Amino acid sequence: MSKSPNIIKKGRITAKSLLSRLTGFSLPFFGLQWTPPADEREIVRRLLINLEDRRVLYAPYHMEIEPAVMSSVQEMRKILEQALQDLPNTSPAVGSIRAMHVACRDFLTAVQVPMAPQPGFNSPVMQFESMGKAASFFIALGWLRATFGIHIASLAYQYDIDIDQRLKSILPPEV
Repeated sequence: MSKSPNIIKKGRITAKSLLSRLTGFSLPFFGLQWTPPADEREIVRRLLINLEDRRVLYAPYHMEIEPAVMSSVQEMRKILEQALQDLPNTSPAVGSIRAMHVACRDFLTAVQVPMAPQPGFNSPVMQFESMGKAASFFIALGWLRATFGIHIASLAYQYDIDIDQRLKSILPPEV
């Protein structure tokens, strides 16, 4: 499958190619010429590089291990908090970063493990509840990935930052 050189170069998705994925989303920068301050762009670039390394955002679902996912999401929250602290409140990036931060919190709340049952108690009801928890985990993970995909695409486009192609699976579909 041949890819246009302006869409993927050296394993990265170009920032400008993301516009077709953002159509239909309400973003404050369409139709405006805006050049982000260098320091803001650097903060967003470092954030996106950190998120590119988070397998929780793109690894196949069957490879996800709940405790590792929970730990990774908690680490992402810290990375996002640091970016929020580093950026001025007036930065256009703050809205997307806050949305991803909230998505992490909502994910952790959705998959919070209740008190464990008594040892040796393994009734059919408990097995059914366990399957329901697994389904809830994967639904919450899908929602987290979708939320991150929208905001990563938005930030990459706004700040003209190419992103790793591993994140392609969570980006909004091309229109």
